[in-house]
Order: sequence, then C-alpha cells, then structure tokens
Amino acid sequence: MQWVAVLHVLPDMAAASASAFDAQTSSGTERDNEPRLDVEVLKETARKALIDTLNAVNGAKTLVLDPTLAGPLGLITEVALLKHHGVDKMFWLEPGPLTPTTTNVVYLCRPLIKYVKIIADQVKAHIRESQKHRYTLFLVPRTSTLVSRILEEEGILGDITISSYNLQFIPIADDVISLENDNAFKELWVDGDETVIFDSALALNSLQKVYGRFPRILGKGDYASRLATLLTKSLPEQPSPSSDTSILSAPFDSLIIIDRTVDMITPLLTQLTYEGLVDEFIGIKNSHVELPVSLLTPPSAPNPSNPNATPSGSASVTPLVNEKTKKHHLTTTTDPLLAELRDLNFSSVGKRLSRVAHRLDEDYKARLQAKTVAQLRDFVGKLGGLQSEHQALRLHTSLSEMLSPKTRTDLFNKSLEVQQNLLASYEVPTQISAIEDMIAHGASMETVVRLLCLASITGGGIKAKALDSVKRELLQAYGYNYLPLLLSLAAYPLAILLPIPLPVSTPPVVVASKYPFTTLRKSLRLLIDDNPEALEEVENDISYTYSGYAPISVRLVQCVAQKNGVISNPAERSNADDVDGKGKGSSARKLHAHPIVGWKGFEDVLGVIPGKTFDIVQKVPASTNSTASSVVSLLRSPEPTTTTAVFFLGGCTYTEIAALRWVGRQNKGRKFLIVTTGIVSGNSLIDSIASTGKKLRTGD
Repeated sequence: MQWVAVLHVLPDMAAASASAFDAQTSSGTERDNEPRLDVEVLKETARKALIDTLNAVNGAKTLVLDPTLAGPLGLITEVALLKHHGVDKMFWLEPGPLTPTTTNVVYLCRPLIKYVKIIADQVKAHIRESQKHRYTLFLVPRTSTLVSRILEEEGILGDITISSYNLQFIPIADDVISLENDNAFKELWVDGDETVIFDSALALNSLQKVYGRFPRILGKGDYASRLATLLTKSLPEQPSPSSDTSILSAPFDSLIIIDRTVDMITPLLTQLTYEGLVDEFIGIKNSHVELPVSLLTPPSAPNPSNPNATPSGSASVTPLVNEKTKKHHLTTTTDPLLAELRDLNFSSVGKRLSRVAHRLDEDYKARLQAKTVAQLRDFVGKLGGLQSEHQALRLHTSLSEMLSPKTRTDLFNKSLEVQQNLLASYEVPTQISAIEDMIAHGASMETVVRLLCLASITGGGIKAKALDSVKRELLQAYGYNYLPLLLSLAAYPLAILLPIPLPVSTPPVVVASKYPFTTLRKSLRLLIDDNPEALEEVENDISYTYSGYAPISVRLVQCVAQKNGVISNPAERSNADDVDGKGKGSSARKLHAHPIVGWKGFEDVLGVIPGKTFDIVQKVPASTNSTASSVVSLLRSPEPTTTTAVFFLGGCTYTEIAALRWVGRQNKGRKFLIVTTGIVSGNSLIDSIASTGKKLRTGD
C-alpha cells in the first residue's frame, strides 16, 4: 500500500513539498491587506470587565482564584494590573485553611460544586474563629442557582455576596478565539452536563452584538443543533461592547457549528504540523508552553565582525535533562517566526529554519558593507528586529531539536503506521495485534486508547474477542483505575469503542450512531490517491496537516465555504495557471470565494453522518450595523470580503486550525474566524475522560 508509506517518504520530499507550501504562504501574505475582524476588541472587553469586577469591591482585597482560570486570565491581564486595582495577595482555591490578609475576600471561580464546598468550609472556619471578613463570590461566566442553593444548605448564603465575571471568548491568535474551557468535551459527552451549550450560546450572541449578526447558521451534530436553536431564541442580556463600524469591514456571512463527535477521528490522530507536534509532545496550555529556561534566555549579543557565528550558532542545544522550566507565551506578537512556522508540516520546518538562518546571516553581514553614516543608521534601525528574529530562530531551532528525536522512536513510527493502515482499512486484525504489542513495549496509556478508538470508529467496531483481550492487557499494564475510562468510551453518547458484533442489549441509539467512515473516505476525498505522483500533491490540500489525511471537520466546512475544494485540490488549479512556475501567478488568478448557499451538493454525504444537519437563515435587521446591507450586497459587490465563523463545540486541534487557514488562503474575499470551546488533542481528550490530569499520570 503506497499510502501507508506517506509519512516515511515525506521527510525525503520535504524540499519539494515545502516549495509548494511556500507558494501558498507567500500568496497568503498578500491577502493580509484584506480587511479582517479585529478580535483584540474581545480581549479589551474581558480586561475591562475584570477591572470593573475588582473595583466593585472597595478597598484592599485578598483574591482566591480557581486554578483553571489562571491560564485564561493570563491571556488578558497581568499581576501588576490586579495589584493596581486593590489585590493585596492571591491564593489558589483549594481545600484547607485560608489566611486572608485583608477584610475583603474575593473568590473568583467557575460554578462547580467542589469549589463551592471549599468556599463554604473556609468561610465557616473563619466564623468559628471569630474572624471578620466581607466575602464576595464572582462566578465565571455567570451566576448559578445551584451555587446559591448549596451555600444556603451550608448556612452561609447571607455571609457571601454573589455576582459574576462574564469571561467569554479570549483571542489566542488574530483568527482564533476560545472559551478556554478544558472540560467542555467531558462535560457534554461523559457527564451529560449541557451548561457549556448555553454558555457558548451567550458568548456567540455577544459576538453578534460586536460584529453583527450571522445571516446563516449551519452545522452538523445533535448538540450543535441545540446550540443553533438557542441562538435563534431570545437570550438573557449580557454586557458587551457596542458595535463599532470601524471593526465591521469584514462582516459575517455565516456561522458553521461542528459538533466534536461528528469527527472524532481527527483528534485521535497524531498531529503533524509544527504547532500540533509541540502540543502532542510538550503540551500547549492556554497558548503557553513549559520550556527549559536556557531556551528562553536571550543569547549573547552577536558579534558583527564575525557574522558567520550568529544565526548558525543558534542550532546548538544544551542538555535539557532535569533543567528548570519556565512558561513561554507562543504568540506572533512577540515571535516574528511563529506565524510562518506553526502551520507547516514538521518535515518542512528544518528547511524553513535553515532559510531564515541564511537570511539573518546575510543581514548581519550587511554591517561590514556599511560604508556611509546613512548605511550605518539603516543597519542600526534594523538591529532590533534582527535580534528579535535571532532569538526566535534560536528558540524554534531548539524546539525542533527537542521534537526530532521523539519523532524517530520506534513507538512513534509504529503508532503512525497503525494509524495510516487503519485509515486505509488495511489488515485491521494485524493493527489490533500491533496495538497489543505496543502495550508490551511501554507505549503510553493515551496512545493505546487513541489507537483502539481509532480502530473502532474506522472499522465500525472491533471483534469482541480481540477487544476484550486488548482491554484486559491495558488494565493490567496501566491500572484498573482506567476501567471507568473504557466504560465511558463504550457508553452513549460517546460510543466510540464498540465490539463486533454488538450485544443484543445494545440500545438502538448506539447502533444508529455507528460512524460510516469507509463511505466518507471516498465521498469527502479523505485520503490522497494511491499513486506515487500523489505524494507531491499532499501540501496542495488540507491533507498536508496529517501527511495524506484530510480532517473530516474541515472537509465539512469546505462543503459550505469552498465546495470545489472537496472535489479537487484548489491549489493544483492555481499551480496549473502559474505560467512562470514560481508560484507568483497563482495569487493573481485566485478566484473569489463563492457565496454561502448551505450544504447544496453534499446533502447525501451529510445524511449518512450521525447527528442532525441544520441550515438556518436569520433575518438581519437594517439597524444591526452600518453595513447591514452588506449581506444583500454580496452578490452585487464585485470583491467584498466577508468572515465565516467556524465554531467547534467540544474543542478543536491545532491541525484543524492550520487546515482552515490553508482553506482561507485559496480564495479572495473570505476570511475564517475560528471559534472554539478550547484547544484539544487526543491526549487531552483521553485524560479529561479518565479524569486523570497530570498528577495521576506522573504517579502522584
């Protein structure tokens, strides 16, 4: 099977594939002149709301913070701002005594029972000790009747003032906003708690107030359908900034809602983009990654008299074993290389870094060629940017060298081989045996469970005897505390780890939820063609993110926003039009994005996927904003730019973000705003279902 060999061949063809991607990236740069929604407005809104929340309590205050909110709050504010608005000391909200230093005690947390119980215990302890404090509880993102009831049962409702801090979407990139709710998937599909649907509806409604209404709401999935229905109803008023005509230059043309369970295959696969692999192996939490301190320390100033020793010297990496780590914010604001590296297939990263190093080398050499005062002034003006790029190059070179050995291990390559064979339905029983062997060779629990679920979804289940055998070995190897995990994966509404044949007692709803992967593989063109020439076309399609597999979720978005991209590769047609062969003619001939006309042409494909399919056309009032008529004028205006919002209910991966960015580069006139409940990976989903977290995984 030639498709199975794609990943092993890909590093060798990096030079050819990188050039194809470079053409896409360069044409994408030209599109930066097109108007885009300014998501920084959302950050400023969240920041101002936090300040107003703190100022609602007069005087100095002790802040007791929900640990899961620290990351999201770190994206919108800093400790200095909190101190400026009266915060004297901060404590984590955790069991045990609390020793506040001020009369005012402010609790900031999500409305979870475990947190309310902790608060009740601490307040009652203070009352017993005759401590006098004024307590204020701010719930995120809104108040809860359940919280009031629990505090009333604990007998302290009268001692606490309850309010809310309306934290909603947080920008994590200029085209990505997130609720940063790590537990959304588990709450919906394991706990059966639909609160996140209502919270998402309120957040999306606030988004409409800022940027204008969604003229059309489309999507796939049962929970996605409930969310869409909520959006069409009258929702409670939420404080939000008024619409500003200056930020409405690229109005919404639609909202596409994708239910995470509509495509469980994509997060189970190993992400193969640069940012995706960093998330897989190191972990990215709230856009921050824990890195050895030595990688984040600026290098000594480059010596202009020896330019050859500058960027190229950044490749050396000191041993990182047992070294102290520090959180680093991965953002294009301070990292000049991140934007061009993050979405590359990892096989292309080395060549790109080498090219940047060579360019910096040449730029530093310009110092030696500066003869006049004006030339020296020009060089000094560029020096700050060069040093910033030099530090970024050093960081990403070191990161790549940390990732490379991990991608060369036998277990990693065996895992990729099993994934590829399962996607191609190639010798499935052999792949199940390979998964068993991986348990014996010390593969992580998450890797084994991901592969098992992948085998079940792609094959419509796993033969009962083989499944029981792997489950038994898994529990014996990793611990019987993972039995609830296996039960949750097999139970409705998840039902992604099923035996063949299904037991007679299986509920009809589970039988109906079997995933038609083999049908979709052909109708949505999920795999590249099985021929040698196709290897060179991988990066001309969204399948470059997985070296030959196209994420189903993004294919569904293409069914709405880029219909021709489902049938064939748009980049191939652009390259065919590129007469000079240098990727320069493609952007000039780039077609304008077609209007949103719903699922037209793909109704049959959507019909075989479990879950509701919906397409709701909303009326856009003339008073919504100054560009209210823009939706109607789409067909009249020759080159309008609109924004398609894609909401992932249950989380999305970095590879799906990369794929959507790729889709956005293929046409003029359409920007994508990626909206999600949070960023997920296969490991984070499995861990959340298992409720393990890092402590249990490290044996604590």
